[in-house]
This record gives sequence, structure tokens and C-alpha cells, in this order.
Amino acid sequence: MQEQSNSPGRLDHQLGPFFSELSRFNSTAALQASDLYARLEPEITRVLKTVVQEDFAPDVSTSRSSIRAAAWNIERGTHLEGVIRVLKEQPLLQDSDILLLTELDLGMARSHNRLIAQEVAQALKLNYAFAPCYIALNKGSGLESEVPGENTQSLHGNALFSRYPLREAHSIAMPNGKDLMWGKEKRLGYQQAVVATIDHPSGALRVVSLHLDAHSTQKHRCRQMKIVLDHLATLNPSLPVLIGGDWNTSTYNSSRALYSILGYCRRVLMGVRNVVENHNPYPDRWFERHLFRELERQGYQYQDLNESGVCTLHYDVQDLAANKRMGDWIPNWCFWFINWALQRHDGCCSIKLDWFAGKGVSPSPNSPPRVVGDVHGEEVVLSDHDPIVLDFDIVG
Repeated sequence: MQEQSNSPGRLDHQLGPFFSELSRFNSTAALQASDLYARLEPEITRVLKTVVQEDFAPDVSTSRSSIRAAAWNIERGTHLEGVIRVLKEQPLLQDSDILLLTELDLGMARSHNRLIAQEVAQALKLNYAFAPCYIALNKGSGLESEVPGENTQSLHGNALFSRYPLREAHSIAMPNGKDLMWGKEKRLGYQQAVVATIDHPSGALRVVSLHLDAHSTQKHRCRQMKIVLDHLATLNPSLPVLIGGDWNTSTYNSSRALYSILGYCRRVLMGVRNVVENHNPYPDRWFERHLFRELERQGYQYQDLNESGVCTLHYDVQDLAANKRMGDWIPNWCFWFINWALQRHDGCCSIKLDWFAGKGVSPSPNSPPRVVGDVHGEEVVLSDHDPIVLDFDIVG
């Protein structure tokens, strides 16, 4: 087994005693203008710029030229044992060479104060790189705020994992789509893409685990994608690239509750069936088209790397946890309207949020890309997302 490096201890901090005072601010501008923030800013910046990298994979060789990648938003890692079991046992996921996971906690009460990325890597014997995106000033949103216990490190971020050596791991900071100090859930930080070079036997490959903002406009998500693509274009040497993750291509402007409500009304006027069948599974056709055109403009393909028309997140009007989260930022009367609009669809609605894109890679002709929809148990939904899987070859 390879030596470990850049241990998670680098993310330890002493900011917790100040969380209550920091939470009193209702805007980032007011927070950053305060004497308190001026004193704490160096430590906040240090934590958010740290990328943890550890190696748990044994030296491996392979006779396969194709590479299997899986991307999955694991919703904090609150059901970690189930997530690990699926990644070990599900036929399409168990042979993954690369995992691009988003929404992983470190020291959050809602996920039992565990270092989710490290536990996944240890259980699956993978190398990993983890970048914190947010320092959470409270326990979270919705039902998360009611869990027992207190946060320890209070961090949340994204990670990538590999059976093969990882090097040059770093993160790309992206601007926020909304003020993180406004509302019930208060956080310091910003979304960060995790980037690393993987030394696969068939060649070096640059991989990106990417989570775009949910509470943002379509234009803002496109801007975040452009920041990532522009950064990748500056890296030398030029390598084949695979980008995967939760891009939150909901088709909505969700930067404010009012805009989401107006957007929902527009879609009802467009015809619920029309939207459910022709827009939610195909956000690249219209509502999110600028993001996907930016990918193509910079030489990336996505259409052949994803299962077309299959959604990855499924909303049910009976989902208490989802409704509780939504209730933190939209009025209660909206739920009546949502229920009414979806009554002919059994109270359910699905959207396609999770994607791969690549340059210098080609999908394997013998194994088409898949959305893996059978990972959840009868009693516990492991995540609000389905994982996606891609077998591909390096051709660049």
C-alpha cells in the first residue's frame, strides 16, 4: 500500500467557538466588513484552500484498456454504510476505476461527524482527493437542523477517487449563486471542483469532480462551467479530460424563491406533461442550453457519454425530507400548487441533473453509459440522486 500524504488533520481548525457570532450576520457583505471576520479570515481561507489527499489503493495492473467511471451525489453521506455497500456490490458500480462523488461531509452531525471521503476510500481501497467547499455555521437545512449532537469540523465538499495513482490534485473555486449568509442555512465558502491527474496504464487522464450550484440561475451555472473549462485549458501538459458530477441542470432559475415560483408557473402554462417528457430529461435542449453549448465550444462532448433522456433525481410530493428543505426557502402555499400540478403524474417529477463530459475520450462500444436507478433499498433512500456510469477509452 502506498504512503499516505496530506492527512485530513490539515483541516482541523478552531473556528467553532465563533460560529454563533458569525451566524448573526444576514449577508456576506456585512460579515466580511466586520472586525470578527478580519480576525478569522486567514484561518477560513487556509481551510477552504486545503485539498486532502490520501492513498489506500494497492499497486494494481490491468489488462482492460477501457476505464469505468461513476459519478454520484451521495447527499452528505448520511447513509454511508449503504452507499459503500452499493459501491462494493452493485454490478455496474463495483468495478469502477474512478469515482466522482459530490456532497461529502467532514465532521457534520447529520452524518455522525465522520470523514466521509476517507471512509469510502478505506472501504473500497482507493486513492482520493477531497476539497472542502463550505464551513457550515449550523447543522444544515430541513430535517438536518433537528439531528442530535453538534458538528465538529463542520465541513462539506467534493471528492474524486481512483484505483490508480493520483497526482497534481487541486481545486477550482467558483462564485456563489446566492448569498450563503441569507436564510436558515448559513455557510462560509463556495463550490469547488476537485481536479487531479490519474496515471492509468493506458495513459494519463485529467479528471474533475464537479458540483454546480443548485440555488443559482441557468446563466450562473454556465458561468461556473466556463470557469472550470477555462482553468483546464491552462494546464500543461494537455491531457484527455473527464468531467462528471451533479451539475444541477434543473432548468430553473433558483437563485431566489420568487424566481423559482414564477418558473414553475411558466412550466405549468407550457403543459406539465410537455415539460416532464420533453424538458426535464433534456435540459440541454433549451433551458440549460448555454452550459452545454459552452462545453461544445471548448471541444468537449457530452451526448455520447450519458444515457439520453433518463433522469437522475426524482421528487415525490410525499417526501417529507425534500419538502422540509424546500420549506426553508419557499412559502407553504407553494406546496398546494405543486401537488395540484403533479396530480396527473402520481405526485412525482424527475429531472436530469448528473452528467459526464469529456475531451480526448470515447465511450466504450460494448457498454453504453447508464443511469443506475436500482441502488436504493425499500426502507432507506441512500441519496436523492441516482449514480451514473460510463465505460470509456482514452483516445487523445
